[in-house]
Amino acid sequence: MPPPDRKFCAAPMMRHSHRAARALWRFLCPRALLYTEMLSPDAVLRGNRLSQEDAAEQAPLALQLGGCDPRKMAQAAQVGEQVGFAEVNINCGCPSGRVQRAEFGAVLMNKPDCVADMVRAMKDAVSIPVTVKCRIAVDNMDSESGLNIFAAALADAGADALIVHARKAWLDGLSPAQNRGVPPLNYGRVHRLKLDFPDVPIVINGGLQTVSDISRELNHVDGVMMGRAIVRNPMMLAEISETIFGAEKTPTRREALEKGAALAMLNPREWRRTLSALAGLGHGTRNARAFRNALAQLSPARGGVFSPGVFAALSDG
Repeated sequence: MPPPDRKFCAAPMMRHSHRAARALWRFLCPRALLYTEMLSPDAVLRGNRLSQEDAAEQAPLALQLGGCDPRKMAQAAQVGEQVGFAEVNINCGCPSGRVQRAEFGAVLMNKPDCVADMVRAMKDAVSIPVTVKCRIAVDNMDSESGLNIFAAALADAGADALIVHARKAWLDGLSPAQNRGVPPLNYGRVHRLKLDFPDVPIVINGGLQTVSDISRELNHVDGVMMGRAIVRNPMMLAEISETIFGAEKTPTRREALEKGAALAMLNPREWRRTLSALAGLGHGTRNARAFRNALAQLSPARGGVFSPGVFAALSDG
């Protein structure tokens, strides 16, 4: 199987990159590489968090794992490959206190040998790509020499790509939300990483908002990852499909809503998550608030039917 196209990736985001949102995103951009929310290897090994149906219908879909035990990470990667995931990714960027206490996420940037051991174990266990998502640095780690040391260890271990959030993470004093916005962006550091490691695919992440941003960054790196920008405005994925991947025809807002309505009624357990994913379809329209309000009135208890008013509120004007 050829490696997935990483030109555009939809970021792994807790409470956002769930199956309902991914189904909508896949409809809007068939060639984007999608990522699951971060899962622990224990959850994967218990067998209750991965869906073969998701892996097939949302392909190419990457599995993100958060852990620090090479043996368990390799076992979980094997399960992911068997289910049909296109890639397995190691989270070395999450700065939350809970994740830190479990000794994975961003704290692993201070332990490049540990991450390299996980990469080797996972590469030995699977044939799909093994990648790493990280920051440019953590705390007082030097973002020049420290990031190069980290990247060199992973390249030597055989990592298939690095996805780099172009901000430092502060493990003490900033919340996860603040770590997404307070540390300054440094895209130049990621560009220099690509120059220093020309043979390693580098994907840039962090603060990118528009399709023009994607086009600009693709002059410097191999791919771009976006997260909250597509949550806020999922229709941007249709523009990405056209501009970045050359699609000749892309879905309209109404078609996306019709797709979401079908998903919601087919999967009532995903009802609220589906409505949350659909709410951004009104972004930039004159009736955005009315559309969100109309969605909020829907309930599976009332038959789960998307009323004409919901479609009427979704105006392209």
